[in-house]
Amino acid sequence: MSGIIDLIGNTPLVELKKLNTNPNVKVFAKLEGNNPGGSVKDRAALNMIKSAIDRGEIKPGTRLVEATSGNTGIALAMIARLFDLEIELVMPSNSTRERTLTMEAFGAKVTLLESIEACRDYAEDKGANGGYFLLNQFANPDNYGGHIKTTGPEIWRDTNGGITHFVSAMGTTGTIMGCSMYLKEKNADIQIVGCQPTEESSIPGIRRWPEAYLPKIFDPKRVDRIMDVSETDAIAMTRKLAQVEGVFAGMSTGGACHAALQLAAALTQGVIVFIACDRGDRYLSSGLFGE
Repeated sequence: MSGIIDLIGNTPLVELKKLNTNPNVKVFAKLEGNNPGGSVKDRAALNMIKSAIDRGEIKPGTRLVEATSGNTGIALAMIARLFDLEIELVMPSNSTRERTLTMEAFGAKVTLLESIEACRDYAEDKGANGGYFLLNQFANPDNYGGHIKTTGPEIWRDTNGGITHFVSAMGTTGTIMGCSMYLKEKNADIQIVGCQPTEESSIPGIRRWPEAYLPKIFDPKRVDRIMDVSETDAIAMTRKLAQVEGVFAGMSTGGACHAALQLAAALTQGVIVFIACDRGDRYLSSGLFGE
């Protein structure tokens, strides 16, 4: 009989049968909302906590703190409690109410501040001076390590080694870094494509970081191409995914899908996999699917 942790990973690949109009290219969504915590961040959260426990950095009674825009916080709240650990999660005040309530449902303390940058500063200060262990997903190799161990191998396995392009939103960049490391080892010709918002756009889960806050785990040499996605296109594609393909996900998934379909239209052949980061029910109060 499996515990909930054993259900993290091995998420399905689903082919887009309608939105992709190029018959010579296959486009697959990797449905990370099928993880028990509802997002791709379950993988990184588990690897960050478990690896720190194994190294002796986290012990019984250790209190954790982490800044998050949402999904990592939910995953950490769930997994911390499974290891009987207290956690404080620091989140921007414009985050959807669903996210805050979900973290609190798992027993986490939630602190809301004005921006993700402020949240990161607060968490780093508390980790340095407040008796808390800072997981620091933005600089923690265990973040991308979870994807080297699980996400990359699953994609390689489930495409029978046929993947030609991997597309991912870039937030902490853990997913794209880990998958790039694994997939490039298997086939150096696989193209790694990252998505970021256009200058004027705000897309939850995708960031254009100020230089001072650029994640330390990010290595630009591991990304072959970066595609800008507008907020308008990300919203439109998120709605199309739900209404046309039955894939109910958040706006960062819509952004990644928009990029993947643009890529597919320009290729003569290929197999594209993009990350469907989470589930759409986290955004119902935000107006993403209509007012």
